[in-house]
Amino acid sequence: MDLSAYTKLFTELYGKDNAADNSKRYELLAAEYGKVFSNTEKNPELPRFFSSPGRTEIGGNHTDHNLGKVLAASIQLDCIAAALPNDTEKIVIHDISFNEDYTIDTEDTLPQAGEKGSPALIKGICEYLKRSGWKVSGFNACISSNIPTGAGLSSSAAFEMLLGTIINCLFNNAKIPVCRLAEAGQFAENHYWNKASGLLDQNACGTGGLISIDFKNPKQPEVEPVPFDFEKQNYSLFIIDTLSSHENLSEEYSAIPGEMKKAAAYFGKNALREVSEELLIKNAASVRKHAGDRAFLRALHFFEENKRVDEEKKALEAGNFQEFLSVVEKSGSSSWRLLQNVCIPGSTESQPMAFCLALTEYFINARTDKAYKAVCRIHGGGFAGVIQAFIPNRYADEYEAFMKDALKADYNPVYRIKIRSYGAIELKPVN
Repeated sequence: MDLSAYTKLFTELYGKDNAADNSKRYELLAAEYGKVFSNTEKNPELPRFFSSPGRTEIGGNHTDHNLGKVLAASIQLDCIAAALPNDTEKIVIHDISFNEDYTIDTEDTLPQAGEKGSPALIKGICEYLKRSGWKVSGFNACISSNIPTGAGLSSSAAFEMLLGTIINCLFNNAKIPVCRLAEAGQFAENHYWNKASGLLDQNACGTGGLISIDFKNPKQPEVEPVPFDFEKQNYSLFIIDTLSSHENLSEEYSAIPGEMKKAAAYFGKNALREVSEELLIKNAASVRKHAGDRAFLRALHFFEENKRVDEEKKALEAGNFQEFLSVVEKSGSSSWRLLQNVCIPGSTESQPMAFCLALTEYFINARTDKAYKAVCRIHGGGFAGVIQAFIPNRYADEYEAFMKDALKADYNPVYRIKIRSYGAIELKPVN
């Protein structure tokens, strides 16, 4: 199968060194599409290709759900699809990665008791878009993903934005704004998965590049590109899979926004962004009595983390990478002490995030380098999943080998992350 018309875009999406391997992914995807759907389509043709990246959180840990600020970036790991309309009202999915097949009736998208997984998310996305006045119809799609699941790189949000982008491009002339597709994904998680997620993941996956997002107005979040080239800093950005999944930790994740909102409720507000840090401190004794000590600490983290996002953005815009790393280090410390999303409450035998952070800090402390600082922090929701580390290139290979040896996994748990400039898109061939 000749996909040479996509070569330039593959290079931009995945980097020169990985373009050929990813081209093979699309070749296999298209071949599988033809095998699964050739007998159901009147006019078989090369399907249309779509890609939605995972995301890495750079700053703003657990702030979006209380109308805070974040820094995030799309990455080269992605969820891809081959798709075409099927002239019915049925969405028919063949998921290669999970060897699953399922069909969604776009005319029956209300939540059903006991329904879960990807079909539930698709129904939620369709329901939201229909309520919003957008066209939703049937299509056939083969899907594949190389984003590790349950690892904090937003595999679910990437999937949601992929499905939203397919519907957007096939039936709505690509006119649905990214922020509306993000809301569709959030709606699906909130109402079909009972997961109290914010809008960080979907916006980061959908927009692309390094961006800052201010959620003060959640219906129209302020998204700004942050022009900065990490590739020129002589650093490698690592994501370390702690060999643990956050799939069964919904209650712990939901408790974080819930407790922050409980602290805000003391002041008669719905979110902490509507309160001031000064007011929180002034009423510390009353807030802890009303909401509890952990809620107060998590609220304090919110205000301090919001300020750190501004500091990180300012440092990057000024080209001061070492100052940026210092703020990243403070963010990680705050998650340990105030936000308390490193260790799973009540668990003594399973503390995967703490294990990997401690080993990374040991590695860093054993290699002093005045010119190049190394830092690590929790990544994403916490409790399980992945950690993040910025390691000087001179130590990158050594660090990768060190963590592989420490984790001794059946697969490679160490990812060198590249920030890509594209969010969720339909791939267009270049003649």
